[in-house]
Amino acid sequence: MSLVLGSTACSGGPEALTIYSGRDEALVGPLLERFAEESRISIDVRYGDSAELALLIEEEGDASPADVYFSQSPGAVEYLSEKDRLAPLDESLLGKVEEGFQGQSGDWVGVTARSRVIVYNEDLVDPDDLPESVLDLPGSEFASSVGLAPSNGSFQDFVTAMRQTEGDEVALEWLSDLAASGAPTFPDNNSIVDAVARGEIPLGLVNHYYNLRFLDEDPSLPSRNAAFIAGDIGNLLIASPLAILKTSDQSEEAADLIEFLLNDESMRFFAEETFEYPLAKGAEPSDELEPLDALPAPQFDIQSLGGGLQGTVMLIEQSGLL
Repeated sequence: MSLVLGSTACSGGPEALTIYSGRDEALVGPLLERFAEESRISIDVRYGDSAELALLIEEEGDASPADVYFSQSPGAVEYLSEKDRLAPLDESLLGKVEEGFQGQSGDWVGVTARSRVIVYNEDLVDPDDLPESVLDLPGSEFASSVGLAPSNGSFQDFVTAMRQTEGDEVALEWLSDLAASGAPTFPDNNSIVDAVARGEIPLGLVNHYYNLRFLDEDPSLPSRNAAFIAGDIGNLLIASPLAILKTSDQSEEAADLIEFLLNDESMRFFAEETFEYPLAKGAEPSDELEPLDALPAPQFDIQSLGGGLQGTVMLIEQSGLL
């Protein structure tokens, strides 16, 4: 995979706090800019794919300019944890979020969460015809038309979870069958939802909040979210983690950023503007969403996703989807 970095600086310079962000600029850019303005801490944000940024940090080693890693994927940040690239976070930060959304080694903290869903076009699909389990997709009538984003961090976390619950053989067969069926692939979730909304494809696998953002802009769109049966791995709940690099010489400023992104104002931004689940204790999701504890998510420890990142990428490549 080739890495494409986009960079946005707010009064950036040699002493700027460097953030490697796997989160899209449209989702987190306004908050990062607000942090720079309010704290008067210069930032340099480099946007890219979460998994590729994690691999880049490991490749850069002790010479990495990154101070903070903001990942779409717990798998990617746990990969760096296992490589001993992350600094332990203070208990005052770890304790701000609900239990289960911190790193096993106390070196990352979840800011928001998203649920994996199936987005479908109600003009093209009867929801009663949707498969009960994500594992049934390859054998369904939608095998050749379900939109996938195989390079996306959340999709890779989902595949890693499938590998751990079902085994590598089942995961590879699932991926290979969809590839052989001609399932269309897209660079990201936005592209999938856009294609579903325009009727180019009938359905796709995405994170829940993308379609809600589309509908917020245009309520007339025919795209709808649906869940698989309760406990299905296709309903995986995924946190978006923040971590500080062990090699950072601006750890205090980095901690200030994490604290800012977990404050009440930031939690309201994520709930109301991006429709993600805010993870700080006491923070409430948008009225558009059911409560976090009411989701049909499987019982799965997202902290265990890290060890599978490279193996998952290899499996997706082997299947032909990448």
